[in-house]
Amino acid sequence: MTKKTHNPGERVLLSGNEAIALGAYEAGVKVASAYPGTPSTEILENLCRYEGVYAEWAPNEKVALEVALGASFAGARSLATMKHVGLNVAADPLFTAAYTGVKGGLVIVTADDPEMHSSQNEQDNRNYAYAAKVPMLEPSDAAEAKEFIKHAYRISEGFDTPVLLRTTTRVAHVKGMVAMGGLESSSAKLGIEKMPEKFVMLPAHARRRRVELEKRLAGMKEFAETFPENRTEWGDRKRGFITSGVSYLYVREAFPEASVLKLGMAYPFPDRLIREFAAGVDELFIVEELDPFIENHVKALGLACKGKELIPAMGELNSHLVRKAITGEAPRSLFEPVPVPMRPPNLCPGCPHRGIFHAISKLKVFVAGDIGCYTLAALKPLSAMDSCVCMGASIGTAFGMEKALGKESLGKIVAVIGDSTFMHSGITGLIEVVYNRGFSTVVILDNRTTGMTGHQPNPSTGMTIGGEISTVVDIEAVCRAVGVRHVVTIDPHDMENAEKILRQEIERPEPSVIITKAPCALLPEMRKRKDKKLYRVIEERCTGCRACLKIGCPAIEWVPLTPEEARKLGYKDTQKGHSSINAALCDGCGQCVVLCKFKAISAAGKDAGKDNG
Repeated sequence: MTKKTHNPGERVLLSGNEAIALGAYEAGVKVASAYPGTPSTEILENLCRYEGVYAEWAPNEKVALEVALGASFAGARSLATMKHVGLNVAADPLFTAAYTGVKGGLVIVTADDPEMHSSQNEQDNRNYAYAAKVPMLEPSDAAEAKEFIKHAYRISEGFDTPVLLRTTTRVAHVKGMVAMGGLESSSAKLGIEKMPEKFVMLPAHARRRRVELEKRLAGMKEFAETFPENRTEWGDRKRGFITSGVSYLYVREAFPEASVLKLGMAYPFPDRLIREFAAGVDELFIVEELDPFIENHVKALGLACKGKELIPAMGELNSHLVRKAITGEAPRSLFEPVPVPMRPPNLCPGCPHRGIFHAISKLKVFVAGDIGCYTLAALKPLSAMDSCVCMGASIGTAFGMEKALGKESLGKIVAVIGDSTFMHSGITGLIEVVYNRGFSTVVILDNRTTGMTGHQPNPSTGMTIGGEISTVVDIEAVCRAVGVRHVVTIDPHDMENAEKILRQEIERPEPSVIITKAPCALLPEMRKRKDKKLYRVIEERCTGCRACLKIGCPAIEWVPLTPEEARKLGYKDTQKGHSSINAALCDGCGQCVVLCKFKAISAAGKDAGKDNG
């Protein structure tokens, strides 16, 4: 892995995530842990390339935060990064870490996803700062992202607290110019220091730490009043805006002449600064994405303002929307975002998941699904997923349905989960099924990677974030170790066998696991393989039955008859036609061959025209 160079003073074009990695390196971070999740993934992928930083993919976000907290207890500056829903998983250690405080600085990056570009919900994690009573910083762009994380470490050590840094998808991925700076280090001494009164949260200790937490919060509120990233920008005082994060940029573009109070610290609030600003403008507006987090506080201060009655509480904002929401119109310079044609989401050509989901769809069972690229199997034409809640929920969901319906549910429910998700939080669900005498059938889709977030390794791949060879966690052995007696591994491309095994296992009156083992088609070794067999449709054999279209492979296309061809054949329309396989997209998995009863699909090249099967 190529290491990154660092030249103080040099200006570079970075995304927000890349800038956070740079800022963490400059802040002297020694340990960083995360679970990949868009829009936060690239932070660790970049940070691991800096010298002197230990970075890792953890099994899940809770473990990642616990690792970072342990490093902090040892005096090192540490970092945990995750997407917004990941903080739900890590909430348990977060709330207690607010009590224990830190030794070395501890920062947790939470990347929210307004508009749900790649998420199952649209939660606003500023609420976590309020609930846990920890400070939160919120940068507006890449340059601020780099500086804010350095601020966060100073605040963490200065106030003995973990610090949240909130980004959103737009801040995480849009690029901007960032200046490299000097290197810092922790003010804490590296080493083990026993402090049970601070680090052991027995009730007696926790009660004293609770008092300290309130004292710390009072001190941070005073700090917020003079924190330089909470700044007032006076302009036309007819309209005043209080805003934070990327919303600040939208306000500045929509109302360049207006007065603005920019809150770089999203929590705690600088009440005196807010009151002074409100008193200095004729009309006060609050512009923020998602929840009325700032608005509710401003109103609690007794100040009149307008917010969510004008600004949407769902989705991403933009300059055009902000201007139009407040004035009813937007100048031509603030063009409305151009609608981009939707690209239907689909499993990739050659995806090993396609075959198993096609087999499952034929069983007419309820499919309790999970988080991953395989969630796309819920869409037509596969239509083979009936629920999807959160990471690792598939097995518990299936088991709950089983317990609600009793024995009549035997053969009617299947849980499906990916290999990385199984490692994240699926193992405990499987233990639940075994321990509480269930009979759920679980399908674990092992494609040797964490596909949805960009092919990161996980504990079952035997590879670390830095590319080092590591121990492979054997999924089959894990299943047997927790008490599953019936575990079978199959090739998902062999759809006939997959269907046979599925039918056999779902009727079994005790827990069973089917592991589908085939690498993701996008892994480098799969894309470069020389033995790939491409397929083609023999037009004269194709009857136009469309059976091959049922698996939804992007490489299989439908070619309708032209009007002239239809007339020659006596058809009144062009609904008739034939299938065709796009050679540029075909990955050679061969799943389509099984579907064609007329043997119209054959290997391309020297085998073209010969029967398959």
